[in-house]
Amino acid sequence: MASLTEGKSYIENPLDSLDGRSCVSACKILGAEIEEIRDGGNLAACTVRGCPPPADVPCADPAHGRNLTVDVGNSGTTLFLGLAAASLFSVPVTFTGDDQIARRGAAPLLEALGSLGVTVESKNGCTPITVRGPWKGGKARISCPTSQYLSALLIASPLATAVTEIEVPLLNEKPYVEMTLSYLKAQGLCDCDKTGTAPLVACAPDFSRFRITGGASYKAINGPVPGDFSSAAFPAAAAVISGGRITLLGLDPDDTQGDKVFFEYLSRMGCDVQWESLSDRLDKPSRPGGPDTSAGGRRLNVSRSGPLRGGVFDLNATPDMLPVMAALGAYAEGVTELVNAAHARIKETDRIAVMAAELAKLGVTCTEKPDGLVIHGNPRGLSETRKGFRRGEAVRLSGHGDHRVVMALACAALGAGGPVEIEGAEAAGVTYPGFLELLEPAYNLRSR
Repeated sequence: MASLTEGKSYIENPLDSLDGRSCVSACKILGAEIEEIRDGGNLAACTVRGCPPPADVPCADPAHGRNLTVDVGNSGTTLFLGLAAASLFSVPVTFTGDDQIARRGAAPLLEALGSLGVTVESKNGCTPITVRGPWKGGKARISCPTSQYLSALLIASPLATAVTEIEVPLLNEKPYVEMTLSYLKAQGLCDCDKTGTAPLVACAPDFSRFRITGGASYKAINGPVPGDFSSAAFPAAAAVISGGRITLLGLDPDDTQGDKVFFEYLSRMGCDVQWESLSDRLDKPSRPGGPDTSAGGRRLNVSRSGPLRGGVFDLNATPDMLPVMAALGAYAEGVTELVNAAHARIKETDRIAVMAAELAKLGVTCTEKPDGLVIHGNPRGLSETRKGFRRGEAVRLSGHGDHRVVMALACAALGAGGPVEIEGAEAAGVTYPGFLELLEPAYNLRSR
């Protein structure tokens, strides 16, 4: 969003990950000037001077037939949001990515962009994909097995020069759309709460219809990037599976992120989850040379003293939690059912099939369903199900190049009765660089 403004934005605490760098690269190609500000070796902030449409992208040269090419790496978010943003300009922009991106179709989004006047070329809805504006507005109907299709349209359409109407017959991952609308509301553009103060973006209460007037511009964006509940799930799961305790800083319980419900899942499974005010503690932590890393003076404590309990968990709004919930289910009493998450099959991998296959190598009985996974847990630990552990033999797992699968398997391995090797563990750096190193001192983890 900062890359589409006229002004200069200052973004604090950005995540220096592979996905983040894919997004920065895409924004630069679309004309933004981005400068990194470092504190020692750490990325502390970014300044962004945007390139707002409908002006042409500065580095494009349509007179000589030059196409711009954006390599999104492994980042589906960058692909989908980038396709819509690039459609606001009148130069052709081609999007490519890695092997996983090449298998992740964007056909519903491309069809919607085409109905709004954008010229689209693709390989059966997959990369390489070329889009060329201008965005002419009109009506689009789009089913959203992933919410990123709708978020892409909502971020771009206020900047178009005409009215855009969107009909949404199917929407998964609704909290992510609520998050997108909160960003638009912060820009003074969204009226989905019917306050009557910002008429440019209006929607039906169930998010089945949107009307965006267009002709708006974004203001500069200044402030910190919120802590990510999706990533916080993994160190929390590591502590829970190993029977330990963890304190998490930087999370805001009032944030719009849907994945914060993960910590409610932990409570239902028998864990102790407590938000705590730092003002009530004498040992309030501080960050030398920088601000307190907690959110609003809060910290989140997670532990367990009794067994984990299975249950039924509807993951329609939070499909990214399926891998880590499957790992927890492997150690829970009874059966853990992860349901209403068919869209987990269209992420970086088919996460339902992949987690079933990899947990089976650890002796965990899993049953695939079209829209979920059933895990038969063993609260005594996986040493009871793998005789090879008793001989010191390593169980070899594959991370399938999927960052969330790698981290979930690393958590699952902590309760195993012997060594576990995870191939392709470097994929964790896509969204959580340093996660495996975080485990090293506590869990005898070795990288190679």
